[in-house]
Amino acid sequence: MSDAELFDIKDLSARQDGEGRRYLEFLHVPAMSAGVYVLAAGSEDPQSPHGEDELYHVLTGRAVLTAGEREYEVAAGSLCFVPAGMPHRFHTITEDLRVLVFFAPCEREPDAPAAPDAVRP
Repeated sequence: MSDAELFDIKDLSARQDGEGRRYLEFLHVPAMSAGVYVLAAGSEDPQSPHGEDELYHVLTGRAVLTAGEREYEVAAGSLCFVPAGMPHRFHTITEDLRVLVFFAPCEREPDAPAAPDAVRP
């Protein structure tokens, strides 16, 4: 990508819902990658620690995020930073959760070897 690009969260969410995907990556450049992550109320978050720093921006829903030894109640508008390698997951999801996820540097290429125990959201 060599130009600026504008993304519409409504369009991304409609595409994601239409494809039935839990995670939809919409940006992948060397310095960062970004996607939209959805978890239904009552569901389990299967992710494991990542090799990149992450910033979550909760768009909709309510849940608890455990990151390391701490728990955070999250809702629309919450911003959560999780450093690379830290165990974390969403749980106690009481309202469908839709989250923007930013990785820095970019999350590894899909066909590259994964870091030990790394799972995409």
